[in-house]
Amino acid sequence: MEDEKIISAVRNGDLSALDFILGKYKPLVKSKSRAYFLVGADNEDIIQEGMIGLYKAVRDFNPDRHASFKAFADLCVNRQIITAVKAATRQKHQPLNNYISLNKPAFDEDSQETFMDNIKDADFTNPETMYIGREARAGIEQHLEKNLSNFESSVLCLYLDNKTYAEISKITGKSEKSIDNALQRIKKKLEKYLEK
Repeated sequence: MEDEKIISAVRNGDLSALDFILGKYKPLVKSKSRAYFLVGADNEDIIQEGMIGLYKAVRDFNPDRHASFKAFADLCVNRQIITAVKAATRQKHQPLNNYISLNKPAFDEDSQETFMDNIKDADFTNPETMYIGREARAGIEQHLEKNLSNFESSVLCLYLDNKTYAEISKITGKSEKSIDNALQRIKKKLEKYLEK
């Protein structure tokens, strides 16, 4: 079956087609990952970044552009890996990689209270309050940046992008249990920080 037909099936909600196309191109991702080194990470982390690039290729591929999916996937995988390598070697703070949705449960998955509930009554017109809020947010972002592994950061970004455990599992090549464990570790790290 042609890649374009498989991608069309994926866009129609066929998860087995997504599984097939990710599996078909995983060897490409693995071969690309061997050419790169990611500071503080192992080859599996680079492969995960490549799989995210592959997922983006599936999501963004436009057959009307007269390029094959394979060429587009190759480009997307390369770009994702290079972006990850550059980000890892740069000491610059990257808040978008570590953001937390204000609409997520504040303390545990079963909690009805969200972070937004805790700040609804805050006075955002007061410059002092705004400054303290920015400082608190920066502290959370900095804490997450320092304390999350590359895998945890990837899982968090995908989770906050409204991906299901199954989708995150396919993108990262890890089991759903590993995804759940990573999210539990992230929550514990955030809770520990917020208790201070």
